[in-house]
Amino acid sequence: MLSPLYALHLLGAVIWVGGMAFALFALRPAAHATLEGAQRLALMQLVYRRFFLIVWHAMPIVIATGYAILFLRYGGFAGVGWHVHVMNLTGLIMAGIFVAIALGPLKRMKAARAGGDNAAAAGALDQVRKLVTLNLALGLLTIAVAGWGRA
Repeated sequence: MLSPLYALHLLGAVIWVGGMAFALFALRPAAHATLEGAQRLALMQLVYRRFFLIVWHAMPIVIATGYAILFLRYGGFAGVGWHVHVMNLTGLIMAGIFVAIALGPLKRMKAARAGGDNAAAAGALDQVRKLVTLNLALGLLTIAVAGWGRA
């Protein structure tokens, strides 16, 4: 009965964390190597708009399935190991950072580009990069803790 929940939980996490890794380690370097500033800003705005739309769906699925598994299989926090507590904490922090990015620097980047202020847009994009890097680190830590705790 819980297998579909586990599958959704893992798929959502893979999409979210994998997307961040792709953006930072493949897309960003390629965009910097081949595109000028304004083109790079346009590309990254479109990419992040699409990716964040995906994460707006994946994130609640990961959180909801995590809590469903927690309560349906283990009866709550008292019945789980330390790794589940860490996953819960880091997952909630990641969700908060994601919302902060979406409502902060990503929104500022869009507004700056609409106003023709590429310097401000580039500054906002750099803030997005830093926060996505932090979220990726938390996501990788969460995955490592999940694997370590189950071993």
